[in-house]
Formats: sequence, structure tokens, C-alpha cells
Amino acid sequence: MAIPLRNANWSQILSPSRTFFVTTKTSMGRALFQPERNATLFIDVLRSYVAARKFQLHDFVVMPDHVHLLITVPGDMTIEKAIQFIKGGYSYRLKKEFGYSGEVWQSGFSEVRVDNRESFLQHRKYIAENPVKAGLVDSPEKFPYCFIYLASAKAAGAKAR
Repeated sequence: MAIPLRNANWSQILSPSRTFFVTTKTSMGRALFQPERNATLFIDVLRSYVAARKFQLHDFVVMPDHVHLLITVPGDMTIEKAIQFIKGGYSYRLKKEFGYSGEVWQSGFSEVRVDNRESFLQHRKYIAENPVKAGLVDSPEKFPYCFIYLASAKAAGAKAR
């Protein structure tokens, strides 16, 4: 009797990577990301670590005083290490490039393990709606410091060519 073929990919079933919804705040709730240059610098830091394949970034929003990330870390990295890269890299560049001398981050961060598609989609929705709930824009696509805005701008640029 023949063994039936399996539909699942074993490398994905046994993958040690983990996905998290992460929130981290600025020191003393300062609107540190309010200047456009600071928010775009943070996005650039995220891009540099994604390009270096330190982690996968599925979604994010940079609010004036905090950030939300939907991030997958590989099996050989902890979520703590990934957030240390992000927070440390941003602090270093903010101080070096813009001469910022204050404390950048509140210590620690919060994370929720995302174990299934429903949770993943709920966290993406929360991230997208965050600037709308805060009264910064009337639709997620209009907030320039989030994944949905950048993805739609990139798609529009590709169509224009």
C-alpha cells in the first residue's frame, strides 16, 4: 500500500521560529517620534535589521510615544535579543545622527505570543487601527509611519512606472 502524500511542509511544522506582537514605549511617554525625522529613522532601523535577516517584520506602527511590532524571530534568537537590536540600534543612531542626549526608551517591553492565524490577523488589525483610534488620521492608509501606508505607497509607485 502506498503512503499518502502530506500537504504540510515539515520544515514549517517543526520551525523553531516564533511570532510576537510587541509594544515598547519611549522614556517618560515623550512624543519622541513626533518629528518626522525621528519616526523615519526608526523605520530605517527596522529595515536595516530585516535586510540583515535578523528577524521578519510583518507589520508595525510608529506612534508618537510608542511602537507596535508584529515580528517573527528565528529559533536561535530570543524576542528579548531582537528588541535589544531594535531599541539599541535606534538609540545609537538617534544620538549619533541627531545629537539626542536624553533617555530614549522606557525599560522593558510587552509581548504576546501569536500562535495562530486568527491571532495574527487580530494583531494586524489592532496595529492598523491604532493611529485612527488615537485621532491622528481617519484611516490607516493615511498614517505615514506604518506598514500599511508604506506598502500602499510602494504599490502605487510600482503602478505609476
